[in-house]
Amino acid sequence: MKRIIVPGDLVEDKPLHLMDTFIEENKTYATVISIYDDEKKSLVPLEGLWYPQRDEPVIGVIEEAKLNTYTVQLSAPYKGIIISKYTEGKIENGDMVEAYVKELDKTGTVVLSRPRVLHGGKIVIIRPAKVHRLLGRANTMVKQISDGTGAMIKVGMNGAVWLKGGNIDIATDAVLRIQNEAHISGLTERIGNMVKDTAPKNASEPQAPKKHEESA
Repeated sequence: MKRIIVPGDLVEDKPLHLMDTFIEENKTYATVISIYDDEKKSLVPLEGLWYPQRDEPVIGVIEEAKLNTYTVQLSAPYKGIIISKYTEGKIENGDMVEAYVKELDKTGTVVLSRPRVLHGGKIVIIRPAKVHRLLGRANTMVKQISDGTGAMIKVGMNGAVWLKGGNIDIATDAVLRIQNEAHISGLTERIGNMVKDTAPKNASEPQAPKKHEESA
């Protein structure tokens, strides 16, 4: 049986180590509005904000470069910042970058390290609560989309998804469909059918990239 639960609701009267839950007195409670599957013991968040965790990958766009720092738009309540000593190579305003969370400082700014410029492609924004569903167990869902469409895909835990090459339109549609249908059973099969054999024959030669795009 599936049921909708809200923050503070009892999930199970025993400890379960699930995302978006907490354990108190050996019982598991929800921290976000979710759908819980009693049979599969799985929790699918319907909402939720991203809270930075150390070493998590994020994707953003360089907003400003000055002195020894770069400001990064993360499409989240937090601003990102890259300090030049953590960079290798040249970074410019407007660059799309993949980086990793180093820490969340006292001002609420996410300090990032190991940035890498993502050349070409586009960024699509999904709700952070749906990122784990997009990835799937051991990245199986996102790999299914990439293999089927021939698109390169990188997923930031902040909800920013970078796509490039292959059948990028189908890949984008699949990403957004996962966001919208994460709570409906049979999603893996639907996505598999959607992307099956959609990669262009010359998938090794990426399509002309689009600069930057956001979708809520």
